[in-house]
Amino acid sequence: MILDIPFKLLLLFSSFSFTGVPAGATTAGLGSQHAQLLPYNNQRTSHFFNVKTFGAQADGLTDDTKAFLSAWNKACQATGEVDIMIPKGTYLVGPLKFAGPCENVSKIIVHMKGYLKATTNLFKYGDGAGWVEFRWIEGLTLTGGGTFDGQGAKAWPYNSCSTDFNCKLLPTNVKFLAMNRTIVRGITSVNSKFFHMALVECKNFKGSKIKISAPADSPNTDGIHIERSSGVYFSRSLIGTGDDCISIGQGNSQVTITSISCGPGHGISVGSLGRYKDEGDVSGLVVRDCTMIGTSNGIRIKTWANSPGRSAATNMTFENINMENVTNPIIIDQAYCPFASCTPMGPSQVKLSDIYFKKIKGTSLSAVAVALECSKGIPCQDIYLEDVHLELATGEKQVTSTCKNVRAKYIGTQIPPPCA
Repeated sequence: MILDIPFKLLLLFSSFSFTGVPAGATTAGLGSQHAQLLPYNNQRTSHFFNVKTFGAQADGLTDDTKAFLSAWNKACQATGEVDIMIPKGTYLVGPLKFAGPCENVSKIIVHMKGYLKATTNLFKYGDGAGWVEFRWIEGLTLTGGGTFDGQGAKAWPYNSCSTDFNCKLLPTNVKFLAMNRTIVRGITSVNSKFFHMALVECKNFKGSKIKISAPADSPNTDGIHIERSSGVYFSRSLIGTGDDCISIGQGNSQVTITSISCGPGHGISVGSLGRYKDEGDVSGLVVRDCTMIGTSNGIRIKTWANSPGRSAATNMTFENINMENVTNPIIIDQAYCPFASCTPMGPSQVKLSDIYFKKIKGTSLSAVAVALECSKGIPCQDIYLEDVHLELATGEKQVTSTCKNVRAKYIGTQIPPPCA
């Protein structure tokens, strides 16, 4: 991830809400063909809301934003379990803010089968706003095989974040803020203007069978970004984009990432950390059974030099990771700087400890396959490499490793050889 966003700006993304629709009838009309898709269960109170009933045209040209918000607001006023239907079709929408709390709703299932296209008019979003946001909701399930198309190609030329510290932030495709017990399954995100998916202050979040796609040169199009969240689990997903496939920001705990195929992209990253004051610690991260294909990095931990405050990233395991033609398979960079030039005044104040790299195998495009550059102010502690087998993709010579401010501990196979 080239750009890292402070928590205050992430909250700014979620400005403006749509709430307060008077309670109406307990159900919204569905055509009989849709009702047949979701059999009524007499053992529970259930309500169905179809965006077409609220006026959505699904022709790809008409702005269907009001219809989506009307369906949501009626659903949020219902009682018991709620089903929102987005049938097949192309919907031009945005921005959309689906806000809770829905006090009398026990579960909301959004059956998204349609193809959603984001408006390309950036003036409609405001600085740092999202496109589709879900906020303050208990028990949301988003599923159905539908697609979020951010139409980012028209916005990417306006991204100046690689050179401007105070750049204007483009909208994220799908954002989840302060959610609890969320399930996202079988959803596709393409060509986001900025991040594809972002989690902020979420708990008990499960994502699976997600497809994310954007060109390799699309700026800041992180696949999944996680910030200040806990109990997060992502699995069985395909991510190919222009930045980190998954980025683990500050303040996260108990995050598990499994069975992810990443490429193109910048790999799976922790950080960057230590850019802002009062950042939260990272702990309890597990990344396993993943494949990196042609990515610029494999597993990367990055922290800024000259941190304004102290924080820590600890108890992290990266296991059974396959690298296929990856430029930097294993990298710790505690002097991270994404800009053309940086003049760090002091060492990183982020403490890295209890980090395990296990069963990392495959091919490297660079001669240095393992680079551990830790902070001279707070050297890394308890860094373990177990059964690492990385070879140069060309097969011409053996890869090497480099180390700074760390004494790593080695177990089993070590190719490249341990640092001297």
